[in-house]
Amino acid sequence: MSKIPGDLKFRPSHEWVRVEEDGSVTVGISDHAQDQLGDIVFVELPETGRQISAEDEIAIVESVKAASDVYSPISGEIIEINELLIDAPETVNESPYTDGWFLKIQPENIDELNDLLSPDEYGEMCEE
Repeated sequence: MSKIPGDLKFRPSHEWVRVEEDGSVTVGISDHAQDQLGDIVFVELPETGRQISAEDEIAIVESVKAASDVYSPISGEIIEINELLIDAPETVNESPYTDGWFLKIQPENIDELNDLLSPDEYGEMCEE
């Protein structure tokens, strides 16, 4: 079973979100997702400053097996991308919850996070 940190919320499509101290949220894909994808070889990230809605496509991750869309868990403005992934996409495989994050969003409505899965709910979904 994949590791699931207790301080995250999840979309059913395997994106995670962490609320930071400054009120922004960090987004990435779960350990389960990177494991299913296999060796990640490319990550396409969006421009900063882009306004997005929850469930918008915000990134693309390509592995040796497939390409997969990444969807936003929350509405807001993209304020930062993880430039490390441009030259080292394999970081997502090595460290999906720390160094392998994708981007940061300044949320419009933090209450949208209430619609996401808890770590326990996400873990149960992955076991099915």
